[in-house]
Amino acid sequence: MIILKLGGSVITKKEAPEPTLDHENLKRIAGEISDSLPSSLIIVHGAGSFGHPLAKKYRIGAPTSLEELQRKMMGFSIIQRWVKILNIHVCDALRKEDIPVVSIQPSSFILAYNGRIKHADPRIIISYLERGFIPVTYGDVVLDTDENLKMSVLSGDQIIKYLGETLKPEKVILGTDVDGVFDKDPKKYPDAKLLERIKSLKDIKYQPGKSEDVTGAMLGKIKELLLLAEKGVNSEIINAKKPGNIKKALLGQKLKKTIIDGDI
Repeated sequence: MIILKLGGSVITKKEAPEPTLDHENLKRIAGEISDSLPSSLIIVHGAGSFGHPLAKKYRIGAPTSLEELQRKMMGFSIIQRWVKILNIHVCDALRKEDIPVVSIQPSSFILAYNGRIKHADPRIIISYLERGFIPVTYGDVVLDTDENLKMSVLSGDQIIKYLGETLKPEKVILGTDVDGVFDKDPKKYPDAKLLERIKSLKDIKYQPGKSEDVTGAMLGKIKELLLLAEKGVNSEIINAKKPGNIKKALLGQKLKKTIIDGDI
């Protein structure tokens, strides 16, 4: 089994002020998955511009006063709609490649406490896998049992950690818009050096994307993957915007990447 994460920065125009799909990337990635489909696969995708701006606007995950509860509830409903629409686009692209996908809505089987998964029932995902389906789940908003929050953002990266711990896949692949983790921001510094292996946060020389993303950006991904590494599941971060990389990663071929090593 492989768990593949498609980052919101890859399948959407993440910096767009409103939900905007990256049709070209999504179509190409669906084709690469079809060309290298493993016997057992779970796909998790981020929300990108379909979720992040709205989550900030409605302050999902921040303490909720009685006065703003109604507004947040409406925001929750709106966000749930938009991320579901993105999921439909992703599943449709995969179906066009004859991949038997089935959509799994996180808010239908996951409860959080203080922004972290408290309760989830993976049996439906396991059942679909046993029957040969490809479950596709995604970053969503969920109910939070912390009465100060009432609702929170659930990142695709946290879902990956949960599924990785529960199902023990052969590996986890994170498709992002960079080649992996660097010693400094590769989008600003051409001489940035790729970190080929990370065993702890001490290996990271700067805080990548610390404050720009409601789900923690690259730093949030690394933290989730390090927690997963403690359970013995290796992960790799690759550039899914580069044609051929998803296919290479699924087939276990050589490519630029950062490995989050489970042998800590």
